[in-house]
Amino acid sequence: MTKETLFTTRIALIVALGGFLMGFDASVISGVNKFVQIDFNLTDLELGFSVSSLTIVAALAMMFSGPLSDRFGRRVVLKICAIVFFISAVGSALAPNFALFLIFRMLGGIGVGASLILAPMYIAEIAPPKQRGKLVSFNQLNIVLGITIAFFSNYFILSLGDSDLGWVKSLGIAENNWRWMLGVEAFPAVLYLFGLMTVPRSPRWLIMKSRLDEAKLVLCKFCSPEQAEKDLIAVTESLKSTANQEKTRIAELFKPAMRLVITIGLVVGILQQITGINSVFFYAPMIFEQSGIGTDASFIQAILVGVTNLVFTILAMLLIDRLGRKPLLAFGVGGIAVFMALLAYGFSAANYTLTQDKIDQLSDAKLRTEVSMLAGKSFKNDVQYKNEIKALLGNERAKQYESELITAAIDMNPSLILIGIIGFVACFAISLGPVMWVLFSELFPLKVRGIAISFVGFVNSAVSAGVQFIFPWELSNIGSAWTFLIYGLFALVGLVFIIRVIPETKGKSLEELEAQLVKS
Repeated sequence: MTKETLFTTRIALIVALGGFLMGFDASVISGVNKFVQIDFNLTDLELGFSVSSLTIVAALAMMFSGPLSDRFGRRVVLKICAIVFFISAVGSALAPNFALFLIFRMLGGIGVGASLILAPMYIAEIAPPKQRGKLVSFNQLNIVLGITIAFFSNYFILSLGDSDLGWVKSLGIAENNWRWMLGVEAFPAVLYLFGLMTVPRSPRWLIMKSRLDEAKLVLCKFCSPEQAEKDLIAVTESLKSTANQEKTRIAELFKPAMRLVITIGLVVGILQQITGINSVFFYAPMIFEQSGIGTDASFIQAILVGVTNLVFTILAMLLIDRLGRKPLLAFGVGGIAVFMALLAYGFSAANYTLTQDKIDQLSDAKLRTEVSMLAGKSFKNDVQYKNEIKALLGNERAKQYESELITAAIDMNPSLILIGIIGFVACFAISLGPVMWVLFSELFPLKVRGIAISFVGFVNSAVSAGVQFIFPWELSNIGSAWTFLIYGLFALVGLVFIIRVIPETKGKSLEELEAQLVKS
């Protein structure tokens, strides 16, 4: 491996740490939301908004980060992202009330949205063509790794709170566990900021700003002097050729010739989110608690979600050019429908009966008295049972003891829920997760590719925010079984669309695909 290749790889790994922070920041909330809802006495919709607000702001940040990076540079905006991640982590961890907690979480959305766009953009601009795919994939892998590490971190902090160690008690980890879960993100944010200090400016950005001598010096760090000279000339000529071109307007996407590709893009973009992936990533412990396994076990099972996501994302990267896009999509979305049906069945078969023996084992004496009138009474679904608990205890105390009371009363097979969630995540990670972005880069004609991906990406983020926002309300009002059944039905409709409409793009040039899909 040459000196230039080693340097390029090191810089790409540093910049891709933005993807790690993005994944960590997005999914750390999964371990936090239960405790935040109790501490701040939130309604289900307030909890949903505290989770989805980050995605809403991230979608807006995506729209502005590109132009800002064109003006000030990729590296400068990425440094601001690192600072924003740090402030968001510390601020949300120390927030004394819900309003400030929400503000700092939304601030983190700026870092999430900007880093999602700029980290792969910078890596693509420094990477040699033969290495570009591998180096850009570092960012996607780091996003998945960040999600996984967040699950590990949440469980580790929860476990520390249960220990008798003196330093744990002095730091107040037990009573402030959710604050520590959020606060630990400050450490990788600081590392990211210092790492970016060693990262040079993007050579393409320097050429855009007519700083050619500086651009050539930077290019020589990534490739040989001869190749640097060729790249400098090629980029300069490319910029000149596009300088006088009219900007593509969003109306271009809705012309009759574009009808098929924009329909495919929108359906796949919506399908990726409406089948419930971020309900699982952002609420995993809450979902597992609904199966009656308790808080600690639910955090352990959430780790399995992260590991499964990581393993099957890597598998998808290995298979996508061998098997093709359409087979992976069809297999994955079909699997999502099957595993969502399994989840719906598992929860629909549950029965809730609070026996006197179970009541006597509850942790709080007042609670035992309050629910004693439920002894021997059976409920056919979780909504009926939760509503009865709320009527007896009030919303705040019902949320506080919900996990314990579900564990005491539920009669179901929790293994079905674990299998369903893990199977769903595996199917998503091998299909809709990575394949969607590859498909987008191939479907849209060059002239509209940038604005098309931005538009469909914005719709994708908006649907994601909606799914996150409404999920706690769905659990409380229509129940777990119906919630997952709805996700499964969306997947079933999507599977029919994939089989009937989406073409295979593997092995075809972008020009061939444009001729096939864009009808003039």
